[in-house]
Formats: sequence, structure tokens, C-alpha cells
Amino acid sequence: MSRIGKLPVAIPAGVKLTVSGDTVQVEGPKGKLSQGIDDSVTIKIDGNQAIVTRKDDTKPVKAKHGLYRNLINNMVVGVSAGFTKVLVINGVGYRAEVQGNLLVLNLGYSTDFIAGIPEGLKVTADAQGKITITGIRKDQVGEFAAEVRKLRGPEPYKGKGIRYETEVIKRKVGKSGVK
Repeated sequence: MSRIGKLPVAIPAGVKLTVSGDTVQVEGPKGKLSQGIDDSVTIKIDGNQAIVTRKDDTKPVKAKHGLYRNLINNMVVGVSAGFTKVLVINGVGYRAEVQGNLLVLNLGYSTDFIAGIPEGLKVTADAQGKITITGIRKDQVGEFAAEVRKLRGPEPYKGKGIRYETEVIKRKVGKSGVK
């Protein structure tokens, strides 16, 4: 049995999970999400938890068992609490600001980077160089954070660039100039 797939998905108060055919819909205080599911897994709602079971024990079905359990869990967490990623900008003159649905980044190049904020995400930038990305879809929050980080990844010598708040950059020693 899958270690992840056999865990029940806890449904908190205020969240409504419905299964209709091959679609799971989750509705909560932050929004509404839906996900198509494969016919090799079944979802049973038992009180305040959802249990995902599989039809047989073939390898692809075992993989889908854990996958769909985690997708449903992420949807429940997203509509109840939401997901957040925090990016930190490090460098002299590096800054970020939100203008409408655009994120404008000055990262030491001759021109500014302009990133369009996807529908469903909320982005805030403060003066200390922190960009906070929040949303109800975990994949969308992570994808946008990765795209912004890729614009100027952290470098190991001076620590300049964009990094995740929890990320640790291994610093390197530069040339000493002595032979």
C-alpha cells in the first residue's frame, strides 16, 4: 500500500469536497478548485475526511494513488489556508514593486524586468526587498516564484540575486591574488 496514498485527507470545517464522476471539486473560504481524476482510483468521503483507494496493484496505479491523494490534499489546504512563497532580493540597487497586475524588477541590468502576475495570485513587494506570492493553487504559486527567481538567481561570491527566504546560499571565497 502506498504510504502517502493510504493517509486520509482531513477536511476542515468550512470546506466542502464533492466527487462527481471523474471530477473532484473543493470549495472553501478562499475559493473553489476542481481536479479531474483517473478511473483507476476512487475517492470516498467519510465524515470529515476523504479516503483515496486504488482499483488494483499495478505499478502505474500505485503511483497515481499517492499522486491523487496529494493533489486533493493540496486543494483542501489551498482553499482553507492558501499557499505562500517569499522571495528575498539581495543587492545594491535591486528592488521590486507591484504596478497593477505587473511585477517590475530592477536587478542591475540596463532595463527593468516586467513580469505579468497570473490570475489567481496576489503579489506584494516591500521596501526591504521581500516579494510575497500567495494563492490557492500550490503549483501556480511555486511556478511563478521559480520564474521570478530565475531572472537573477543568487550568486555564491557576493550573495546578490533573488533567493527563497528559506534558501541557504553556500558562499565561496574569491580570488586572493597571492601566488
